[in-house]
Amino acid sequence: MSYLTTEKRANIFAEYGGNAKNTGSIEGQIALLTERIQQISKHLQANKKDFSTQRGLMKMVGQRKSLLMYLSKHNLSGYRALIEKLGLRK
Repeated sequence: MSYLTTEKRANIFAEYGGNAKNTGSIEGQIALLTERIQQISKHLQANKKDFSTQRGLMKMVGQRKSLLMYLSKHNLSGYRALIEKLGLRK
């Protein structure tokens, strides 16, 4: 399983968070979680019996859901733009 490199994290936060140093932005955190979820999903397709990773994936999905709910309550236009950009939902 390949982990996110420092450069890739910086690129994700620069693209979605506005600045590579802005690691606290909700949009950047959601984009980072989405990237990790996609990597773990690929891993689980090849390793179907890896139940501990499956549990970690479910925790990440729940955390992303919580962050998305927070973003939708506080910045609806930003929420809609982010889910369109990431390709989440519908």
